[in-house]
Amino acid sequence: MSKILIIDDDQDILALLKRFLTKNGYEVETTHNGANGEKLLDSFEPDLVMCDYRLDDMDGATLLSKIKERKPDLPVIIITGYSDLRTAVKVVRLGAFDYVTKPLIPDEILLVVKQALNKEGTSAVPAAAGSPVRSTKAKAGNPSYLFSNSMQSRHLEQQINLVAPTDYSVIIYGESGAGKEGVAKAIHDRSNRSHKPFVAMDCGAISKELAGSELFGHEKGSFTGALNQKVGHFEMAEGGTLFLDEIGNLPYEVQLLLLRVLQEKVMRRIGGTKEMKVDVRIIVASNEKLLEGSRSGKFREDLYHRLNEFHIDVLPLRQRRDDIMFFAEHFLRDTAAELGRTITGFDPDVVEVFVNYPWPGNVRELKNVIKRAALLSTRGTVDIKAIPFEILNHARMDFGQEEREPVVHYQPVQSYTPDPAPSYQEPMQAEAPKDLSKSAMKKAALEAEYEMIMNALTKSNFNRSKAAVLLGIDRKTLYNKMKQMKMAGE
Repeated sequence: MSKILIIDDDQDILALLKRFLTKNGYEVETTHNGANGEKLLDSFEPDLVMCDYRLDDMDGATLLSKIKERKPDLPVIIITGYSDLRTAVKVVRLGAFDYVTKPLIPDEILLVVKQALNKEGTSAVPAAAGSPVRSTKAKAGNPSYLFSNSMQSRHLEQQINLVAPTDYSVIIYGESGAGKEGVAKAIHDRSNRSHKPFVAMDCGAISKELAGSELFGHEKGSFTGALNQKVGHFEMAEGGTLFLDEIGNLPYEVQLLLLRVLQEKVMRRIGGTKEMKVDVRIIVASNEKLLEGSRSGKFREDLYHRLNEFHIDVLPLRQRRDDIMFFAEHFLRDTAAELGRTITGFDPDVVEVFVNYPWPGNVRELKNVIKRAALLSTRGTVDIKAIPFEILNHARMDFGQEEREPVVHYQPVQSYTPDPAPSYQEPMQAEAPKDLSKSAMKKAALEAEYEMIMNALTKSNFNRSKAAVLLGIDRKTLYNKMKQMKMAGE
């Protein structure tokens, strides 16, 4: 029986999750703060941790870092309100397996828990994690990266096809969630090294002290805590491809060691004396231009020039509006198949919202929205009621990025009809006492809505008319919502 540790300062959420997961065959332990959660890592020895991002004694990023330092292979799922989506995406980049948003949905919780315990990803655009990802050639029907017929997508695929057969080092630039690791995996899958390992390492999720050990391995006793010999990522990727995500976070002294390995094709484990030959192709990714980092002294210029044999820019989703519904349709087909439901597409008003929303979390955010919408849909298509509140009210906001492009007149791709589905499942309150679950649901929804309205008011210097425009609602609706918030707080 798998053991799950849940850390949340909301007693209602703890009760709901414990009841639901215990009913589904898991051994569950709960605690209300991060300090107790750290102690339970040893006494309870969980197979999975579910942690709220906002705790009284520490935030989710801090607790995640502490968990990964002690148990790097332990999967962690972050629980967050939808208003914290950008932060949740960042935490996933730091090593969390995935995140779920409030209000909690039973099918979504169970699906993510099973994936985390099985350590199986279903994303067509893989997300990097703190621990290494090892794989061989992509399975049929599960491509590393999705390519549509849009001009941007065709150009990206042409670049991948051009550089894949070579042994060039490649730098992939792009925002978080844009699919940089998927592009790296596509290069590997189309190369002569496709039958050898593909190993991914997130340089931003590993502490400065351990970065060298993770890359090159270490010998027993080489430093405090080195109780056994460790094989590094370079050895794991021998003959294949090593993907270093967020390479700009690699400590400066480790950059020097990496440069030596790339130039001389030999390496030594930390604390070792034996040199080993290295046959590994290097692909790196960054959300910031490495040349600028070299000029500011944060990144070695000689390492930059060694890596920059070829570079690829992965555009954010807001600059690839022709691809939004292509990805959405793909994720919907996958999710419908997983859930065993018949969902054939999206209502027109959902399409309009999707193509006008700027998707700050890019493809990763889109996928999670689709997964959640499929769970909430009660009929054959995804309707507007299944779309998160924040997206509906922020679809017209200016995120201070690129100028908004015209709305795409999207034509749906071939519809998908999986096997008949089980009956629709209400959100988590179905598994707990009625009054308890209603309280949790209402609290989570009000918190998300309150934070979103406050953000808009702050941005507009508390000009309610301007705030209403930012939120995409009329002024009267905003006044009514503000009154409702005041009543809820009394």
